[in-house]
Amino acid sequence: MCNDHDHKKPLSRRDALRGGLTAAAAVGGAAIAGTAHAKAQDKVKDPYAPPAKSVLPPSNMKLDLSRAALVVTDPQNDFLSPDGVTWGVVGESVTRNNTVSNIERLFKAAKAADITVAVSPHYYYPTDHGWKFEGALEKLMHNIGMFDRKGALNVDGFEGSGADWLDVYKPYINDGKTIVTSPHKVYGNDTNDLSLQLRKQGVDQVILAGMSANLCTESHMRELIEQGFEVAVVSDGTAAAIIPDGDGYLAALTNFRFIANAVWTTDEAVKLLQA
Repeated sequence: MCNDHDHKKPLSRRDALRGGLTAAAAVGGAAIAGTAHAKAQDKVKDPYAPPAKSVLPPSNMKLDLSRAALVVTDPQNDFLSPDGVTWGVVGESVTRNNTVSNIERLFKAAKAADITVAVSPHYYYPTDHGWKFEGALEKLMHNIGMFDRKGALNVDGFEGSGADWLDVYKPYINDGKTIVTSPHKVYGNDTNDLSLQLRKQGVDQVILAGMSANLCTESHMRELIEQGFEVAVVSDGTAAAIIPDGDGYLAALTNFRFIANAVWTTDEAVKLLQA
């Protein structure tokens, strides 16, 4: 029996932008408009603000630059550029959090502090489109050609593509010092060499930022903590899709607060790095 992979080619990026994802964004736009209206009605209540009366124990994480690293997940065009295939659903969150600028501030401060910097990218090669089963977001990413490359050893068409770094980050990533790990294939770094690379640098503390909050960033947080790393997530150094099915950023914030060793703003992380 044929499955839904047979006889179907991945949509082109243009088709994706005009098709399903854009339609989802249009529907999501109504929800976002409703959220904006609610915020206008009640400006005091910010759904993303830290709770006024948290019952969770406060963080006691102390940043030690001698054993710390900045890790950034998926700082790529398909997530962070207005031309990226997901902008229709993540753009509102990215803009609200000032995510693009905040990630650059983290790169700049980490480089000035001379700590380890690592990027964990998301790439899909032609063979990955032969997977026999996927979760909902995996299906979507494959259908819209997100993070597609022509092959593991082929960079033809990579420059400026959705899989490429955002231009503003290239001076930091392409400086010959930043670790670029092997790609993670679903969400977490259990499928790449990030933990190995950090261990080889004597790192056991991680400042974590990047895209997308409730997917790759959260999965990296979970796996790093399971591997014995101390992890501080930068709350405004990430963002997520907001669609009728849910607010990915709000979902991630809950888990960051419950699981991470610390949750810092970009201002707080930069201040600690400069200290």
